[in-house]
Amino acid sequence: MTGDGVVAGGRAQIRVLIADDQALVRGAMAALLNLEPDIDVIAEVGDGAEALAALREQQVDVSLLDVQMPGMDGIETAERMRTEQPHVRVLMVTTFDRPGYLKRALAAGASGFVVKDTPADQLAEVVRRIHSGLRVVDPHLAQESLFEGDNPLTEREVEILLRAADGEPVAKIAAALYLSAGTVRNYLSNAIAKTCTTNRIEAARTARDRGWI
Repeated sequence: MTGDGVVAGGRAQIRVLIADDQALVRGAMAALLNLEPDIDVIAEVGDGAEALAALREQQVDVSLLDVQMPGMDGIETAERMRTEQPHVRVLMVTTFDRPGYLKRALAAGASGFVVKDTPADQLAEVVRRIHSGLRVVDPHLAQESLFEGDNPLTEREVEILLRAADGEPVAKIAAALYLSAGTVRNYLSNAIAKTCTTNRIEAARTARDRGWI
């Protein structure tokens, strides 16, 4: 690499941030990508908040975000990045090939979506293509998304279902959201009906399996 951030042959160095709550996974991705002469992993973090903080301190071209992270997940992080750092291209990386995640990620502003078992050489090429301004989506997920309906849950139903799935009683949910207990029960009933399940735990599980929450 030359002193001005350009590798031999004239290709620009791509500065990459990786956010994944599994240290072994992000370390392995970083090691593999750093083998590429035109890719430099300059930051490795464990959650969305750390990713946003790192972007404020370092110049990043492409961010690789895990979909499921504690606190601020990858999709919410992508939305924040679009607002705060619109020049940064976002690649979502996930273990779970769920079409619902794909649709939510693209709506959040992600430029690509791949699964974690993508071969290293292909992942590097995806990073390059996204950096060049293209959109790249795992072909299997793209095909599956054609047959998967849109998320039928409203934002409020998603919010309440997530709280219910974590074990919060109706009264606590109602107090936290400034709603009546009856209103919360109605939202839960709607979510259960839309997921074709029989209770809120099954509804949350089904919604997660489909990538709706």
